[in-house]
Amino acid sequence: MYDFANSAFATTILAAVLPVFYETVAGAGLPGNKAEIYWANTQTIAMLCVALISPILGAIADHVGAKVRFLSIFALMGALASSGLALVGEGSWLLASILAIFGSIGFSAGNTFYDAMLPELADESRRDDVSSRGYAYGYIGGGLLLAINVFMIEGWELLGFPSKTLATQAAFATVGVWWIVFALPLFRHVKDVPRARGEGAATVVRAGLRRLGETLRGIARFPELLKYMIAYWFFNNGINTVIIMATIYGSGIGIEMTHLIIALLITQFVGFPATIAFGKLAMRTGAKRALYATLVVYIVIVSFGYFMTSAVHFYALAIMVGLVQGGSQALARSLYAGLVPSSKAAEFFGFLSLSGKFSSVAGPLLFSIVGTLTGSSRLAILSLVAFFVIGIVLLFFVQLDKGRREALSFETTVRE
Repeated sequence: MYDFANSAFATTILAAVLPVFYETVAGAGLPGNKAEIYWANTQTIAMLCVALISPILGAIADHVGAKVRFLSIFALMGALASSGLALVGEGSWLLASILAIFGSIGFSAGNTFYDAMLPELADESRRDDVSSRGYAYGYIGGGLLLAINVFMIEGWELLGFPSKTLATQAAFATVGVWWIVFALPLFRHVKDVPRARGEGAATVVRAGLRRLGETLRGIARFPELLKYMIAYWFFNNGINTVIIMATIYGSGIGIEMTHLIIALLITQFVGFPATIAFGKLAMRTGAKRALYATLVVYIVIVSFGYFMTSAVHFYALAIMVGLVQGGSQALARSLYAGLVPSSKAAEFFGFLSLSGKFSSVAGPLLFSIVGTLTGSSRLAILSLVAFFVIGIVLLFFVQLDKGRREALSFETTVRE
């Protein structure tokens, strides 16, 4: 249900409505492709912020047993920032950027703790399936609210809104409400198991920093995990950049907002069965092979994106993204969960967030640099092919069975 809840941010805020609103309303008056560049810079700043705080908070959460507590704090931050976007008007691109940054921090940092629950809630034989189902339910939740938001925006006169802009602002407000309401089942039924007792805040912070230092020094004990992380940095960089730049890229080449949002709505409902199917496929062929398949499709998507000229093309690419987006993210999450020691899950997911967000800065930054130097967003989107190719090559050298043995050996040593 938490995937169902926070995917509203991923669809309405990150992917569909806000990028177009940012360019046409908040960024009204900005020259050339400045709005696209500013949006890429906004996401870069957000990723850097998450990168700086996640590993420390993850180490503290492991030490005191507080994954749910930290998740609730960041979920509330993200929900409030999302609803706050209702205050953004014409030309208010700076306010939009600030709220988008806080919303992205709440979304991404919260997911660090949410993802770290996976090793505790599902054994190894079910992780691919459970992770895939979570992403699949997220497609339904994000898709349902996006459908409601599309109806609000396109049917603004029928619903009594004085303008389309005001209807869009109201849609932003619904994201925060949706996020909190559907997160309540998790906060009510999943409880933290406290570990550190009677320790002051300063002691807990020092312990968290010490655990993080131990992780950094001890990462060499998990060579397969390290190899996987490097591969992940590349292919996940490409995936995230496609998600956050697709709609504003489409808007920049002249595709109307209605077509962009409907296409992304289609992505959500294609993504639900496709993600479930990839979970089942991974149980038959292995998660690594299934992940390869998704990354190859992404190379095709980015390459075709260079030649895109019409709404029909965007619809076709949206369907292709729906087929592989959830599967790629779910399998990447479950593969990583199988390689980390369960007693240090939040810490390692925080470390992945640190390293992943620092590396993910490269995607939007590359888009911004190429777009600025060439004046062409087409060349900027094409440059993302490199991330997927390098990720596939590096993933080939990861030995998953050996990596699982390394994590199990560590857990055995800790117990002894």
